[in-house]
Amino acid sequence: MPSPNAAHPAQALPVHRLPPLILACLAATWFIWGSTYLAIKWALISFPPFHQMGTRFLVAGALLAAWVRWRGAAWPDRAGWINATLLGALMLGVGYGLTAVAEQTVSSGLVVAFVAIGPALQAAFEWPYGVKPTRLEALGIALGLVGVLGLAVGQGFGASPGGLAAVLTASVAWKLGSVWSVRGLPRALGGRSLELAPGGMGYASQMLAGGVVLMLVSVLLGEAPQWPPHPLALASWAYLVVFGSIIAFSAFMLLLERTRTAVSSSYAYVNPLIGLVLGVTLGGEVLHWGEWLAAGLVTGSVVLMLRGRT
Repeated sequence: MPSPNAAHPAQALPVHRLPPLILACLAATWFIWGSTYLAIKWALISFPPFHQMGTRFLVAGALLAAWVRWRGAAWPDRAGWINATLLGALMLGVGYGLTAVAEQTVSSGLVVAFVAIGPALQAAFEWPYGVKPTRLEALGIALGLVGVLGLAVGQGFGASPGGLAAVLTASVAWKLGSVWSVRGLPRALGGRSLELAPGGMGYASQMLAGGVVLMLVSVLLGEAPQWPPHPLALASWAYLVVFGSIIAFSAFMLLLERTRTAVSSSYAYVNPLIGLVLGVTLGGEVLHWGEWLAAGLVTGSVVLMLRGRT
């Protein structure tokens, strides 16, 4: 991965002129990620949260590492593994692990709607780097906070304070890792760069390191998967490995590296729409009108923020 300060040609292009690879990565983060929240819910039938996520990223990371090694990529050096472990523990261990914990008691649609506060969190975490929100972004942050408060006091999260705490912590961890992976640690924490190994090996090492952290937590909690697993749970787990991890996660990391924040964060206003629709239609989840309204406010806030950032 290049230095966080190095510009990539795609960062200067308008959206309609982005290269096909970038457009494909956008499609993966928009549509695949939007569907993974329901898949996580279904996989929980047989696979406990941290075990599900740990095995998912270990398998996905091993497959991706084997493929890029076959194509001639070198293993990460010591610094690369340290950075992969830090980012993997934060983004995958805390971010994905607690998302799965939240989905034990909260509908997948509400979880994905809450996770849409990501751009607002990113604006806050970029402030120490001298990146201040524009007026439109500030308006989006304010609107998003109103929407998040509506979700928090609604019947879904209101009945599960633990689920609310889990998804909030997961969102913070994910955005901290996203910002640090591009801009390095803030000065208060040393200010050093967190560069991963180049290309696919960097993404693979992050998944492998995050998977190890998740499995350690799973063992400490005494999680035990159901065996044999339910067919729906097994199919959902396989979908998360191939599409949610190898394809979509790698696509997101590439977008962080090569595009503007407004582009790499655009998944945040598409995922809630897809997640809510799939949760209600395929997952049989029930959302009340207040929760739909709050989710709409959060989505609207993301649109304002990304327009302001552009």
